[in-house]
Amino acid sequence: MKLFQNRISKKHLMAMAVVMAMGAAAGVAILQGGKTKPTAAEGDGHGHGGHTEAKGHGDTEHHEKGASQGHTDDKGHGDGEHHEEAAAPGAHGGEVLREGDWSLEARLSEDGGEPRLRLWLQAKGQPVAPGAASLTATIARPNGDQQTLTFKPDQGGWVSQETVPEPHAFDITVQTRQGDASARFVVRKDEGKVALTDAQIQASAIAIDTAGAASIQSALMLPGEIRLNEDRTSHVVPRLAGVVEGVNANLGQVVKKGQLLATIASPAASEQRSELQTARKRLALAQANYEREKKLWEQKVSAEQDYQQARQALSEAEVAVANAQQKLGALGLAGASAAGMNRVELRAPLDGVVIEKHLSLGEAVREDAAVFTISDLSQVWAEINVPAKDLPQVRVGEPVTIKATAFDASATGKVSFVGSLIGEQTRTAKARVVLANPHGAWRPGLFVNVAVVSDEVKAPVTVANDAVQSVGDKTSVFVKVPGGFVAQPVQLGRSNGQRTEVLQGLRAGTPYAATGSFVVKSELGKSTAEHAH
Repeated sequence: MKLFQNRISKKHLMAMAVVMAMGAAAGVAILQGGKTKPTAAEGDGHGHGGHTEAKGHGDTEHHEKGASQGHTDDKGHGDGEHHEEAAAPGAHGGEVLREGDWSLEARLSEDGGEPRLRLWLQAKGQPVAPGAASLTATIARPNGDQQTLTFKPDQGGWVSQETVPEPHAFDITVQTRQGDASARFVVRKDEGKVALTDAQIQASAIAIDTAGAASIQSALMLPGEIRLNEDRTSHVVPRLAGVVEGVNANLGQVVKKGQLLATIASPAASEQRSELQTARKRLALAQANYEREKKLWEQKVSAEQDYQQARQALSEAEVAVANAQQKLGALGLAGASAAGMNRVELRAPLDGVVIEKHLSLGEAVREDAAVFTISDLSQVWAEINVPAKDLPQVRVGEPVTIKATAFDASATGKVSFVGSLIGEQTRTAKARVVLANPHGAWRPGLFVNVAVVSDEVKAPVTVANDAVQSVGDKTSVFVKVPGGFVAQPVQLGRSNGQRTEVLQGLRAGTPYAATGSFVVKSELGKSTAEHAH
């Protein structure tokens, strides 16, 4: 009995030693930070059944909370739901989209100077080589335009062979295929979009119009200037030196032909009138002498020689009178003046307006001084500067439309003159349009634009001139899209001053911002920042 007891004691001692050894080993492992993997029978102590579902990821990845917390935040959701994270830019800086086991990274890149679409594809977390899958993409823009993109391998992914023009506001549908598996992704871009509600559009007085066909006259726009009609303009000069004794016309006054403008006292006028009076008296004496000698000669009382001398003297006296009259006429003087022999009366040569005045009471003036300038402003000239290359389109009789640059006014006319010489410095020729000016709105010196109409065409797509805006370095039209507007770059053609032809960038029937489009541009400037693709 005593031997049996001794044997039992030895067995107990061995078991205790084994247990103590295992405990010591476990303590050392804990102190060194090691972790033991629980067996299926043991489990993890919080209902995960030994973590059989956790294969493929480490414990630190799966368990964001410490062991001491006991996963109290896991209640109410499964293991896969617990580990989702917010979307972040991909490894290449693009937008990442997921579909099942597939993920697609997309980025608009301008590495080559023009925007192109770059794509990188992954399947089950592994990159897909460009040769192992096929990709197609379709761009749908708000204005209804669609563009198909084809791709080529580049930088471990794909790059579109076609450029993606601005604006970058569209949906890109990407279809991927690898063997029998396929996925579909939609990339949405809203760059350059101005968000405005219908109420805001109405409150901002933004008019919505539709691009459509219109008849547009092809016109050549040339610069010009309103000038005096030189055929109806006169410079009044005294033609005799003297002193101003009276001024009867003021600057800007409307005068009639023959109206007295000013009076000048001139000694030369007195001399010319005296010469005429002397010549007239000599003529009267010569006339009487001639008649007397004629009678005596007919009665054969005097010799024929006396008669011929009297006749010669009469002829010379007549010539002297005519000469004195012509001198006075050339000087603008009448044979006699009620104001005095030395008075010179300056009178208006035509109906018009006094546009220049260069004399005052008591002033001494020269005979060639232009003391008044009078012009009939009921007709003026629109003088056009025509470059040499445009001369074939500007012909006499060609209809034109003239528009003021300083205010809203326009008129029509016809080309009346085209110069034969080209300026050495300007390399332009002068053309002229005689323009009716009944209300005096076309003032000399006013700058104008002259549209020379050549033909009329039917343009399939046109927009109102108010719709055309400059956005950055591009000519654009703000296209109406759901929730606002997008700046659509366009290529323009001819214009008739009200509507402009759109050659590229816009389709007929597209709604756009017409009157008030500058408000949309202002909003774009507030909300848009520079972006990199």
